[in-house]
Amino acid sequence: MIRVQKDAKDRWQIVQLPEVEAAFLALDPHTGAVRALVGGFDFGRNKYNHVTQAWRQPGSSFKPFIYSAALEKGFTPATIINDAPVVVDAALTGGQVWEPKNYDDSYEGPMRLRTALAKSKNMVSIRVMQTIGPQYAQDYVTRFGFEADRHPPYLTMALGAGSVTPWQMARAYAVFANGGFRMEPYLIERIVDDRGNLLAQAQPARAGDEALRVIDLRNAFIMNDLMHDVVRYGTGARAGALKRFDLAGKTGTTNDNVDAWFAGFHPTVVAVAWIGFDQPKKLGKNETGARAALPIWMEYMAQVLKGAPQMTLEPPPGVVAVRVDPATGLRAGEEGQLEYFYRENPPPDEVAAETNAEPSGRRLLDTVRSQLF
Repeated sequence: MIRVQKDAKDRWQIVQLPEVEAAFLALDPHTGAVRALVGGFDFGRNKYNHVTQAWRQPGSSFKPFIYSAALEKGFTPATIINDAPVVVDAALTGGQVWEPKNYDDSYEGPMRLRTALAKSKNMVSIRVMQTIGPQYAQDYVTRFGFEADRHPPYLTMALGAGSVTPWQMARAYAVFANGGFRMEPYLIERIVDDRGNLLAQAQPARAGDEALRVIDLRNAFIMNDLMHDVVRYGTGARAGALKRFDLAGKTGTTNDNVDAWFAGFHPTVVAVAWIGFDQPKKLGKNETGARAALPIWMEYMAQVLKGAPQMTLEPPPGVVAVRVDPATGLRAGEEGQLEYFYRENPPPDEVAAETNAEPSGRRLLDTVRSQLF
């Protein structure tokens, strides 16, 4: 919030400069072309581009990359994980004994992975990380362009305790938006001289070149679908005011509301909004990613998508839709909820789960999880 007033000529002017800073970046996920970039409030006051230079903790906006890694380890959107308090030994955190909490300090018990991401349940993310292994997760996130040394392989990485820039976040979310390809953002489309002669022209790679693929198309589709629920009924539900069903994303709020993020996308544009103080300190009570950063993202998306038709993604080859019991994650009849799976990793039916007959990789993973948690 800033204070403004009218001057003697009936013009509005700022009379109280904000202390808090912000950054915003939007790009084309299929080419990496930057469509909008705001590096801070006033470059004349602070010659610092927060989009490219500010290394900040991403908080829960980093969780989709951990969930993406989990899909490759046998997890599915229907996998049931316990949302219950945990105490983590210092050896697993790289520091001291850790007693993490959910943001609202409430716990809902066993739930599907889909629900856990939508509601941004910290306890579930930690248990997922513990199962797939922090070292695997650290290696996996480099596919999206993150630097391994800025994301130490400890369980705290599950909650976004590493360091990223808004530039990195937009590039990484573009992978989900474009079907699994890593694009390098670029700012300059072409250079001409004073007579209009073309001196240089950008020649960006395009999504679709398999040499640029960093995650499976099926993984990108399922993660896209999971993040749609974040804006349908989860922590980003405020975006429902845009009245579009083709938006996806994730909120992020760090400890003590120091950093607020929203990273999200439409099939044609990825955008990331961040808010925080240059010298990290609390933004204020309830200043979460949903409250502080999401409205910036929404205002931009409302303008660039005005009049654009709604877009629907179809499941790619190798993804199957199966109805499951939302309470157990097991195969159900027509009364069940539709869920997506890798073809080779469908949900077990209730009878097979009870008899444990010919346990598949999925059932074996469930057994391991039950022992851990």
